[in-house]
Amino acid sequence: MDALSDVTLGLCRDSRFLRPLTVHFTQNGSRRSWDFMKTHDSVSALIYNSTQESFILVKQFRPAVYMCECARKGILPALETTGDDTPEVRVPIELLPASAGVTYELCAGIVDKPGLSLKEIAKEEIVEECGYNVPVESLQKITSYRSGVGVTGSKHTMFYVEVTDDLRVGPGGGQAQEGELIEVVQVPVKDWQTFVFDECIPKTAGVNFAFMWFHSSIAPGLQAAKCLPTSP
Repeated sequence: MDALSDVTLGLCRDSRFLRPLTVHFTQNGSRRSWDFMKTHDSVSALIYNSTQESFILVKQFRPAVYMCECARKGILPALETTGDDTPEVRVPIELLPASAGVTYELCAGIVDKPGLSLKEIAKEEIVEECGYNVPVESLQKITSYRSGVGVTGSKHTMFYVEVTDDLRVGPGGGQAQEGELIEVVQVPVKDWQTFVFDECIPKTAGVNFAFMWFHSSIAPGLQAAKCLPTSP
C-alpha cells in the first residue's frame, strides 16, 4: 500500500463517479451561484464479529486524503484550472509517504447498480471488501443522512450486521480490476473509545458515529445476554 510512485496532478475532465457543476439561482431577491459535484449516493456497514468480539473495518489509500495532506504541508504544485489544455504536473511524492493518505473506514460502496436494493448493494460490498457472506435479511438499517453537504449533498445509508467466523468465505480486499487495494482490519470492541478519540488514527466520521451507535443501541443487549443464566 506504500508503494506510491509517478504521481501527476491534472484537471478532472472525464469521470465515471462525479461531475463538477455550477448552479445559479435567485434566493430572497439576491442572485447567487454555487459550485457542486454531481455524484452517486452510497451505503456503508458496521460489521461486528461476535466470534472475535471485534469490529471489522477496511483500511485503504485515499488519493484525495493524500493530496489534501500535500496541500496542507504546502507541497502541492500549482495547477492552472482555467483552460482545457492544462498539462499535468508532477507531485513531489518523496516529501510525503503514501501512509499520509491511508484511512480506516466502514465497509462501503456507491449506489450504482440499478435493480438492487440498498441492502443488496451493502451485502455485495461486505463480501467483496471484507470476505463475509451475510444474508440480506440480517442487515439492519441504522440511519440515512446527507454527506458532503457543501460539495456533493449525496445521500448515505448506514447498516449494521453481526457476523461470525463461519460466515467468512474469502479474504476480501475489494476488486483489483476496479483499482481497489483494501486491507481488512479488526478493532476489539473493548478498545473502541481509544480508537475513536486517537487523532493519530486517520478515520472517517462514519466510523466514530457507528461505534457510538453500537454502544448505545447494541452493546447493552449483548451485555444483558451474557448475564443470563444458562439453561439446565
